[in-house]
This record gives sequence, structure tokens and C-alpha cells, in this order.
Amino acid sequence: MTIRCRIGAMRVPACSLAVLACVLASHAAHAGGEQVLEKVVVVGGAAEQVGIADSASVGTVTREQIEARVAYRPGELLEATPGLVVSQHSGEGKANQFYLRGFNLDHGTDLRTTVDGMLVNQRSHAHGQGWTDLNFVIPELASGLRYKKGPYDASEGDFASAGAVEITYADRLERGIASIGAGGNGFRRAVLADSVAAGRGHLLYALEGQHSDGPFVHPDRFRKLNGVLRYTEGDRRNGWSVTAMGYDGRWNATDQIPRRAVQDGTLGRFDTIDPSSGGSASRYSLSADWRRAGNGSASRVGAYVIDSRLDLFSNFTYWMDDPDNADQFAQPDRRVTSAVNASHSLFGSLLGRDSETTVGIQFQNDNIRNALLRTRERATIGVVRRDRIVEGSVGLYLQNTTAWTPLFRSVLGARVDHYRFDVDSDNPLNSGRASDTIANPKLGLVFGPFGRTEYYLNAGGGFHSNDARGTTISVDPASGEPATRVTPLARSRGFELGMRTEPLPGLQSSLALFVLDLDSELLFIGDAGATEASRASRRIGFELANYYKPKRWLTLDADLAFASARFRDHAPEGRRIPGAIEGVASVAASVDGLGPWSGALQLRWFGPRALVEDDSVRSKATATLNGRIGYRLNDRMSLALDGFNLLDSRHSAIDYYYASQLRGEAAPVDDIHFHPIEGRSFRLTLTMRL
Repeated sequence: MTIRCRIGAMRVPACSLAVLACVLASHAAHAGGEQVLEKVVVVGGAAEQVGIADSASVGTVTREQIEARVAYRPGELLEATPGLVVSQHSGEGKANQFYLRGFNLDHGTDLRTTVDGMLVNQRSHAHGQGWTDLNFVIPELASGLRYKKGPYDASEGDFASAGAVEITYADRLERGIASIGAGGNGFRRAVLADSVAAGRGHLLYALEGQHSDGPFVHPDRFRKLNGVLRYTEGDRRNGWSVTAMGYDGRWNATDQIPRRAVQDGTLGRFDTIDPSSGGSASRYSLSADWRRAGNGSASRVGAYVIDSRLDLFSNFTYWMDDPDNADQFAQPDRRVTSAVNASHSLFGSLLGRDSETTVGIQFQNDNIRNALLRTRERATIGVVRRDRIVEGSVGLYLQNTTAWTPLFRSVLGARVDHYRFDVDSDNPLNSGRASDTIANPKLGLVFGPFGRTEYYLNAGGGFHSNDARGTTISVDPASGEPATRVTPLARSRGFELGMRTEPLPGLQSSLALFVLDLDSELLFIGDAGATEASRASRRIGFELANYYKPKRWLTLDADLAFASARFRDHAPEGRRIPGAIEGVASVAASVDGLGPWSGALQLRWFGPRALVEDDSVRSKATATLNGRIGYRLNDRMSLALDGFNLLDSRHSAIDYYYASQLRGEAAPVDDIHFHPIEGRSFRLTLTMRL
């Protein structure tokens, strides 16, 4: 059967439904090898990568490692990736802030994130390009995490310049979970998850409810509900699954506040200036996945449809632009995203050498309605712009891995992406259509293993798409002045040298030295409704990651990363990239298997950052220590006490430097604006295995 997808007319939704029908009609082998989520003690530690990995900066995080992490919010699961930092500068319902490889990634630009094959990054988003909201993730369902840093893998497209992270859910649970937790700052959470035999497969279900206020004077009152329903037949090689997910969240927000107001006693560290800031979000998805392997080949087809909504109210400059009504603005975003991903791999020989070749195609379509509004206490008082956007893309990639000798293998790939943008704006001058195509080569050379050590050389190109509104803009919607259009697809180029070794039983270490260049590009600034030029940049750095399991009951992690981020020209304002992360370090230890007791400690440090181009204003370093003590009451029940910021550090979660104006000030003031990390708090959780 042939399925025709007319990208020019954005017919991907029909393709998604057609592939979904094919998946449901398929008869997969029932081999009983599902992705089963159970408590596993891996004697060798993390998944071993020597002889498997294509670079020093890819890795797999096991379920055991995920369980050992002490996470304040679901987005912090991504911190299992060495060198990656997850932060927050507003209410808990807002997408997190991400840092990796010398980037302040904002809310997800240049870090591609997927959950069970569904792209989380949102294109042409009302607030920020690549918006990555992970509040729909239920950590208890995660069976593993896979990360790939740098633009070296042909299967990773948009947003993958700094790296890509994939979270995978289990197909079924070995034992069900019922847990209830409570703690400081109004924290309450309940989870119920289990799987049952149904027909020829298994039905997995999960429900999560959570409430938290945070330490703020004006409570967050973050309330969320999550649900997952999945039916699976067969296994991960030959089988199929259909999954439905639902998420709904509402919150108040304490945005960043000016340091001057705290220093003069006008505000406390946890005060807010505009208590009406906050928002609501929802995400509902239906996805299907089909796998077939055998006879020297493997095929996979996935399709999904996501309906998501966001209403976001923010005020970062207070009374600078509108002394009468204040500067609050709203960014509503409504979208339906549909996608089809297909790949086919052949396992055979090339010139008499063992070889694997994969070809893949990826379709995505976004139908979007968003806006930038002026508001006062969440009531609209003005419209900056409203837009309807249709954004479609198709990506085609080819990748070959060949083992030329027992000590040398190559990974060669290429990827081509085509994008079309159709913008219908409330100002006809900003309406229009645009398109762009980009091609990127990929190269990986692997030398070894020599004993238990391998060496890697990687090079490749990547990209991120820019906001569709910036590709057709003609006039600034706020001022009416002429505006410059953006380059639709912004190119990146990466180069990396690496080493991975396992010198001792249970010890895995990797070292990567990297360079990443970004071309000069124009970025759409969602907060302003306009575009702004950015200069060409270069990041040079290294990452050192260590995982050690000296005893069956003891696991140690130690990671260190540093990057120098600079603009490549010599403009008089300076070469520093504001907000770019420089140093990151983390040390963690976990204990399990010593009778009924278990525990974990993890220290995370990320260093000071330049906040302006000439480096005259810098943030301070931030360090947090989290921990857990667990006790197994019996075979079915356990207690865990999680502690966050155990040293009660008074550091910032994030810092910015810009102008704002408080009530009573005669003129705007340039100042550091910060969002504090939460003070010391504890959460107690009772878990029952069903």
C-alpha cells in the first residue's frame, strides 16, 4: 500500500492517521520480550558502551540510575545527562530552562527532546522557539534515557545542535505502583500505575496528581493531572503499541525580581512584583509504534498527534513600558502537531565487511494559533499581534556503520531537511510564505577497542529552525518600523575528539573535547514580537564523565564540563555570550541492597556566567545538595525521605541583566534580575508494590 503525503499542502495529519491504521491492522509476533519495568540491580553498572557507541558523548541511562536520582521536578530527569543543567525562572508549570555545552538553551532551543518518539520541542512557539515542557512526564514509567551530544547523528534533526535526549516509557510493569507523598511548601503527590494482560498483549495505565506551592510569598498553587494508557502486543523487535497521554496544569508564577529591590529591603527573596502572573497548559496525545525485525533487516514506523494549549502571563519589566497598567503580557498558544517517522535498517556486508545501513524519513506538521497580547491582571488591554501558522517539514536521512577491521569502524551519514512556513497575521504586511532546505553531512570514526578503551573522531552539521513569524515579517508589530526577516534554518557545525575506557571492573569513564560553531542568524523574540540579529558564535569545551560501581550496593558518579562561548567577531560591545554556561560539576553516590536501607546524595554545581557581552556583569555560582534515605518496610511497601537544598544555600536558579522600572522609580534601571533556588525542604513518600 502506498501512502502519499503532500507536504506542500501540509497533509501530514492524514498521513498520521493512515499510518496509525496500518499499525493497528498489523499482526506482530508475540515474543514476550516487552520493555518491562521492574527493579533491576545491574552488577556491571550502567549500560556498557565500549564497542557500541559512535562517540564519547553518547550514553544510556538505565532504570536503576533514574531511580537513584533525587529530582525536584520531572524535567530534572534530563540531568542524568552529564553536563546538563535544568533550572526554572518562573512558576513550576512553565517549561524549564536548560544549559548544556556552553549554551543557555532557554526553554529548549538546540536541545532536541523526545518522549517515546514524540518530539517535545515546539516550533514557532508563542514564548520561545523549541519550547520544551516536560510536566506531562511520569518518572515512574521511564524505563531508560538515551542522550547524544553534538550534531553527529543523522537521525536527529531540528534542535539537535547541542544534543538530543530521548526518554522511553515501559511497555508493561512487572509490579504495579501506588504511592502517596507529602512535604514542605505545600507539596502533595499521588501516583497509581499498573499493567494487566489484555487480549494478546498488555494494557498499561497510570494516573498522577500533584500540588505544590513553592517557597514563595505568593504561592505557586501548581496543580497538575497526568494520565497514560498504553496497549502493547509483541516486543521491542516485533510488535506494536498504541499510547494515549493527557496532561493538565495550572499555576501562579513568581517571575525573576530585581536585585536592587531585595538589597534595599523593598522585597524579600521569595516575593513577587506581579501576583497575577502564571498560566495554564494542557497536552493530549495519541501515538502508535510498529516494529518488525528479521531476515537481516529491521523496520519501524511511528505516528503521533498532539493537541496542546498554553496561556502564559508574564511581567519582566514591571512599569517600564506602561506606568499606568504595568507591563504584563500574555502569550497564548494553541496547536495540533502531527508526525510520521519511518526507518528501515539492513544488516549485511559492504566490501566483505560487517555493515549496517539505515534510511529514514520524518514528516511533521504544526497547525498553530498564537498571539502576543498586552494584559493587566490577565485581562487583555491590547494586541501586539495575532497569527495563524502552518509549518511543515520533511527530513530524509541515510547512515551507514561499517566495521572495517576489528579495531576500526566508520559511521557515515547525510541528512536533508525541507521546511515550509505559511503565516496569516493580523497585519497583512507580516503575512506570507517562506521555505528553506538544508543538507548536513555526518562523520564518525571509531578506533578500538584496545583492551577496554576506544577513541572517537566526530564531525557533522546540524540546525535549528527559526520562528515562522520571523520568516515573513516586514514591520515591527510594536513600533511599526521596518523589520528584517530571519534565515528560516540556522546552521551549526560541530567537531569532537573523544575517548571512552573501562579500566577497572565497574568503572566507565569518557572524555570529549568539542568545538561547535553557529552561523550568524536572526532570532524571533517572542516577548517583543520582533526579530533581533545575532552574531556568529563558537563554543570550545570538554566533558569528563565517570560512572563507578565498586560494590554491588554502591554506585558513584562524577562529571565535569567546561565550555568557552564567544562571538566570533570583535564588535566593540564585547565577545561574551550573555547567559552562556561555563563550568558544570556534579558528584553523586547511591547505596542500595544493604538490607532494608537505601540512600543517595548528589551535589550539583554550575559556575558563574557572563550576563553582558563585555563580561562586566557576572552571575555567581550556584550549588545544591540533594539526598534521600529509603527504608523497605516489607516486600510490598517502602518509605523514602527526599531532601532538597540540604545546605539551605541562598543562590539563584537563574540570573539575567536588563533594564526594568519599579513603581516610584523615575526611569528604567539596568540591574541583575534573579529567581532564587528553593530553600531546604523535605518530601516523604510511601510506595506500595501491587
